[in-house]
Amino acid sequence: MGIFSRMTDIINSNINSLLDRAEDPEKMIRLIIQEMEDTLVEVRTSSARVLADRKQAARRVEQLRGEADSWDEKARLAIRKDREDLARAALQEKRELEEEISAVDAELAATDEHVAHLNEEIGQLQQKLSDAKAKQKTLAMRNATVDSRIKVKRQVHREALDDAFTRFEHFERRMDNLESQLDVMDLGRDVSPGLAAEIDALQEDERLNDELARLRREVTGEGRTGGGQA
Repeated sequence: MGIFSRMTDIINSNINSLLDRAEDPEKMIRLIIQEMEDTLVEVRTSSARVLADRKQAARRVEQLRGEADSWDEKARLAIRKDREDLARAALQEKRELEEEISAVDAELAATDEHVAHLNEEIGQLQQKLSDAKAKQKTLAMRNATVDSRIKVKRQVHREALDDAFTRFEHFERRMDNLESQLDVMDLGRDVSPGLAAEIDALQEDERLNDELARLRREVTGEGRTGGGQA
């Protein structure tokens, strides 16, 4: 594809449509801008060559006109000297030069029209490039805004989770405290009430046995000394 046809395609392209179809709009806009900048450099280089060729052609026209004027003077001189043959030859040279001048003038006119068209398209390409760069800035700002919103939402979500975990831990501590209070209330209840009563009864029975033994000794005289007999 030639430079100028590529430039025309870029100028006629719809950047928004290209970005809408792209999977990665940021990458796409970078490629578009790079293509535009490269094309702009190539077009300006080609335009510089065209302008240089035009200047050379313009100098050629001036040279041809000078030569034509010189042959016209020579023809006049030949007429004054009654040399019509020389005058005719001089006029023939002049005519050939004028034909070449006409051809170069036509070339210059076409070149001027081409340069004017190039200037117009370069202006349009520069406008497209400015639009693309503005679009790139907009995309960058949108991405930055989206990233910021995502970070905020993640932070809010994180804080909500942290708050939920804090409340849950607080609830767990309350449950632990309540369970501990219940455990304290149950301390000592592992010993059966009947067992405690039985132990108390054994202690009481032991006291009674001791008391009975004492009374038996007193009644039977057991444990008295032998000095009490006659």
